[in-house]
Amino acid sequence: MGLVSATLLRSLAPICLLIAIAGLVMSIGEPYQIRVAYIFFINLTAVFALQIYMGGTGHASFGHAAFQGIAAYSVAILMTPLALKRLLIPDAPFGLAAVHLGAVPSILIALVLTGVIAYIVGLAISRLGGVAAEIATLAFLVIVHVIFTNWIELFRGPRAFYGIPSISNLYWGLGAAIIALLIAKLFRDSPYGVQLRAASDNLLAARAMGVPVERLRLLAWTLSGIVMGMAGILLATYLGTIAPSSFYFNQTFLIMAMLLLGGMRSVSGALCGTLVISIGSELTRSLESGPVIAGIDLPAMFGLTGFFLGAIIVLVMSFRREGLLGGEEFEDLFRQWKLKRKSAADETSADAPAKQEA
Repeated sequence: MGLVSATLLRSLAPICLLIAIAGLVMSIGEPYQIRVAYIFFINLTAVFALQIYMGGTGHASFGHAAFQGIAAYSVAILMTPLALKRLLIPDAPFGLAAVHLGAVPSILIALVLTGVIAYIVGLAISRLGGVAAEIATLAFLVIVHVIFTNWIELFRGPRAFYGIPSISNLYWGLGAAIIALLIAKLFRDSPYGVQLRAASDNLLAARAMGVPVERLRLLAWTLSGIVMGMAGILLATYLGTIAPSSFYFNQTFLIMAMLLLGGMRSVSGALCGTLVISIGSELTRSLESGPVIAGIDLPAMFGLTGFFLGAIIVLVMSFRREGLLGGEEFEDLFRQWKLKRKSAADETSADAPAKQEA
């Protein structure tokens, strides 16, 4: 069985779970639940993107939200109607104020541009290791944010960029999440992913065996940047409004918390972590405004969502640093469960004759 066929087969369980979530939400039909589910799929796509890099290299990345912003602003500038664009960014450079493209070419250009920028930045980051690489990703995030907030002629500075055509729906989010899942799975199971994880475990041994560590890091960084761009496009084409603050520290720590909770070495763990934190965030957000439960008025607890995310990270780092699933995938857990059942059945059958003789 080829790599692609095997990956598709092993991805059936998480894909079915995502389809079930979308189907359940659509059957309810409430606009708020649909919006929450769509944001979940956006974050899930972003977490899968982060897992491609962090799961392979073992290095934390604080800069991936920048790719989300680059793709979001790219598609916004290209898709926004000309009349509105001349109002928002009349002095845009390169004649962009007079450029208007359809959805498909805008999305393709945004992804290509994001990939090119990811490749150029990755040329430097892939040569670094450990804390140096992580600090470099943080510097990249800050640089991109400064550009967004200060290049007023192109990005409107700290003000919101609005009027983006809202063409996305829940099925777009579901499709993007499934594509991101398959890309992450394919990379993880490919020889490139295996070699990169081996290099993160023992760098000297991997280099001695001829593993091209820098090139594999560059591949993981670029690929994850493109997938992260998908998440940015989903956000821009659904909300219709974006701002630099949407792609800064809050988003960075949110997707990192989701990945760390589930386990950064596992694609299935990324899904579990995103699901748990999405549900937990919605529950804590409902408590922030002081809800009425069983006739009891609870006090407002502002900041509870941020406390929840911080507590999750602290607990995971303290008691289960490898995350909920560690490096295991759903198919690995299912295989272990089957082996345990088989072992228990064998022990039962072996004990039966002994009991009869007694």
